[in-house]
Amino acid sequence: MEQKNGLVIKSTGSRYTVLSDDGTMIICRIRGKIRLKGIKSTNPVSVGDRIVYDDDGSGEGVISEIKERKNYIIRKATNLSKESHIIAANVDQAVLIVTINYPMTSKVFVDRFIAASEAYGIPVTLVFNKTDRYDHQHQQILEEWRNLYESIGYQTLAVSAKKQEDLSEIETLLKDKITVLSGHSGVGKSTLINRVEPTLNLKTAEISAIHQSGKHTTTFAEMHALSFGGFIIDTPGIRGFGLIDIEKEELYHYFKEIFEHAKNCRFNNCSHYSEPGCTVKKAVEDGLIAYSRYESYLSILLDKNDKYR
Repeated sequence: MEQKNGLVIKSTGSRYTVLSDDGTMIICRIRGKIRLKGIKSTNPVSVGDRIVYDDDGSGEGVISEIKERKNYIIRKATNLSKESHIIAANVDQAVLIVTINYPMTSKVFVDRFIAASEAYGIPVTLVFNKTDRYDHQHQQILEEWRNLYESIGYQTLAVSAKKQEDLSEIETLLKDKITVLSGHSGVGKSTLINRVEPTLNLKTAEISAIHQSGKHTTTFAEMHALSFGGFIIDTPGIRGFGLIDIEKEELYHYFKEIFEHAKNCRFNNCSHYSEPGCTVKKAVEDGLIAYSRYESYLSILLDKNDKYR
């Protein structure tokens, strides 16, 4: 029996594809129950995890240890309010693919994703896709959204993964980084990856164009090496993004502009909801904080399905 180190590049629920440090690929399973401190997760091992596995020469390894994570991005598991699902671990950045239409991404979803990333110190870039399909009204909305998020401090890009010839901006964004790519089903994640790395030839949902909401083409999270440097983690399309593991009192820390204005609130433990002397509410009234962002903050704070009450 030999112990080896490796990187989890694909998770299929009970089996994990591991890239060993010696450059070989091996399928691994978990020995017994691996629990991580303080995390009740449906998937104790995640794509991006550095692990130790036992190799007995049978062709299948057994994961015996998960090395300490520098970060991870997590969401509530489907239909399980007390369980979480780790989307990816040890990432350098998160890229959220957003569409104004075809399908529509809501600002609440964007803000929840940003808050979850901020909570674990993961920089976020918003990539607006399908610009080739937008009419004048859509373009105006796109500019409003980009101006909003850039004013807060987030990088945004606007592309057409399908029609745009030059996607060098996307390559520059991804180069030499471990990037988790996320978004609703149908926003064009796989199409965008195929354009910047055609050899991957990931499955897309073109044949299902009649389904306006988009179909899941990525079933399990998977990490792909990029020929120009770096890795990209393609994740299944996410319909909802319930936050977990963030205390109610800390939530405002992960809305940059709310955190900035909260410093002068009358009460140290102000929730920025109903207290008098709240400088956050005043900033919203004065147009210094976008009402949509404040609405997103309240929707998380007051959501009975999130762990905040």
